[in-house]
Amino acid sequence: MNKDDIKKIIVEQILDIAPDIEEDEIEYDDNIQESLEIDSFDFLKVLTAMNDKTGVEIPEKDYSKVDTVNNMARYILNSIETK
Repeated sequence: MNKDDIKKIIVEQILDIAPDIEEDEIEYDDNIQESLEIDSFDFLKVLTAMNDKTGVEIPEKDYSKVDTVNNMARYILNSIETK
């Protein structure tokens, strides 16, 4: 799994959680919650789905490190590589 694969999974999960969002609205460097108006519960759903898809659990203390698609992909990839 590479960074682009992870980004694709993140986008799929965002679209699944918030079907009213169009894929072209997702900017990879923008804060996911703020730019897409996703509440904290939906953001947690995305993180839970990413855990299911990648096996990487993101602890609450690290939520600020996964605030954008790019940051989340980097965090997950780093976690996979260090296992």
